[in-house]
Amino acid sequence: MALPAPRLDDRHFQDIVDEAKKRIPHYCEEWTDHNVSDPGVTLIELFAWMTDMILYRLNQVPDRHYIKFMEMLGIRLREPVPARAPVTFWLSAPQETKALIPAGTEVASTQTENEASIVFTTDENFIVHPADLTAVITRVATREPGKKQYNTHNLRRLASGFEGFEIYSRVPQIDDALYFGFKEDMSHHLIGLDLDYDQAGGAGIDPTLPPYTWEASSAQKGIRWEPCELEMDTTKGMNSAGRIMLHLPRMAKLSVNEENYYWIRARVKDITPREETEGMAPYQVSPKLRQAAVASWGGTTMATHRQQAKDEFLGRSDGSAGQRFYLQSTPLLDRKPGEQLLVHVEGRGREIWQEVRDFAESRSTDNHYMLDSATGEIRFGPAIRQPDGTIKLYGNIPPRGANLIFERYSFGGGQDGNVQRGVINTLKTAIPYISRVSNRRPAWGGMDAESLESAMMRAPLLLRSRDRAVTESDFEFLAMQALPASIGRVKCLQPRPADEGRVVPGQIYVLVVPKVPRPSDYLDPNQLELKKDDMDLLSAFMDERRLLTTRVSVREPAYTWVAVKAMLRPAP
Repeated sequence: MALPAPRLDDRHFQDIVDEAKKRIPHYCEEWTDHNVSDPGVTLIELFAWMTDMILYRLNQVPDRHYIKFMEMLGIRLREPVPARAPVTFWLSAPQETKALIPAGTEVASTQTENEASIVFTTDENFIVHPADLTAVITRVATREPGKKQYNTHNLRRLASGFEGFEIYSRVPQIDDALYFGFKEDMSHHLIGLDLDYDQAGGAGIDPTLPPYTWEASSAQKGIRWEPCELEMDTTKGMNSAGRIMLHLPRMAKLSVNEENYYWIRARVKDITPREETEGMAPYQVSPKLRQAAVASWGGTTMATHRQQAKDEFLGRSDGSAGQRFYLQSTPLLDRKPGEQLLVHVEGRGREIWQEVRDFAESRSTDNHYMLDSATGEIRFGPAIRQPDGTIKLYGNIPPRGANLIFERYSFGGGQDGNVQRGVINTLKTAIPYISRVSNRRPAWGGMDAESLESAMMRAPLLLRSRDRAVTESDFEFLAMQALPASIGRVKCLQPRPADEGRVVPGQIYVLVVPKVPRPSDYLDPNQLELKKDDMDLLSAFMDERRLLTTRVSVREPAYTWVAVKAMLRPAP
């Protein structure tokens, strides 16, 4: 049962008015008109309103004490979390040299009269490499069942055009494949394949539902081939000249027919019953390729909902303790290496100062400061008088006249960054050879700064766990604290008695369901996969807080998918 929290004074406006009117006959017998039109009653109501405001503030005292206790425990409001999205940059035309998309490139949504643009910034440098085709190989079936044969083809003849060759077996078999190899790492590139096929060479198929899939040699552990995302295919199922454009995943070198390159391939797939119902049919005859040319048309890199400010001048120090300065743009995001305060002292050059959560352990010689991400306030350590009369400095003080410059910081974040696909469509930073930009997937992970009410609800759980994972609820609470923007639900499971002998003693499973940005929309199975970076971060976070005798395994739950077919009939 919850502890009741009594109000320090439970009277309201009308209670005070009624109480004052009841006292009128005792203190002023000649006052007989108690209606609201009487000026005296107006004064009573004014007094009651002012008293009601005082009582309201008085009743806030327990909440203020609660907040101060939270400050003593070191509980702070969580900063906003920026959304992230893969952003594709398109070249105006294929280039013979490398094209650089530098880190810090700003892209945004379209600004309207009612809405400001939402700005994203690229996280890393991305280099668009020219596509240098190095090898073309086909894999076809042999007369011996279950075995395949590799054939290497002449690149010069293929580039100039000739009578062509069959890319699959004479009657294409499942897992027959056409390979294109590259020396350069083409990870996350947009590749264009200009292919000239024999007219109607691959007979027997529906050109809109070709029975092949494009794959790339994968850099993921345990996966050799990963599907490519198809941007366009105008070859009518490899039955005419046209262009195929592919968005490539992160790639790794792979040996195909003893040739070690970065590969993409078109593999004949096994047609599922559902695809067969939709009209997909197998090839009766292999397509014949007569000419091929490959080019890079752009690339995809990660961008974050943030903007950057550089070399912002804060002011000059007056040499006193507890000085405060303010950054111009808020809210601030988590600081990264290089995002720091510089103090320029004449004759000593610049000094790099360190951000701390508090000044409790700061000595008078430590160059420390605190930074409030919500307000942008930079605060230096105080000077406190000790019982013996001496003054103790908690943190150093910038010398009088020193210039304070914040080298770089990021601001932004919030739920506004969770934009739909195609919303990011404007280049704010001009880049040579880049014609347009787009996000092919919705942005995810954006979260507003934590509210005070949410932090007050979190405080008892933090006290209960003490930042240590012991009980089932500790594991679940701490996992949610590690990645609040990425995790939707957490369930901690211990092996049952029936599992004895099949699991390691002390084994604990933490099952994580990712947060889905729009649960009411169609749910793709890929949305329920926790990203590898998040999984690694969560595993390390839980490992630091577990007991010595426990072993924590962070994983996704096994999902059971249910298909429902419903027939709707209008009511008569």
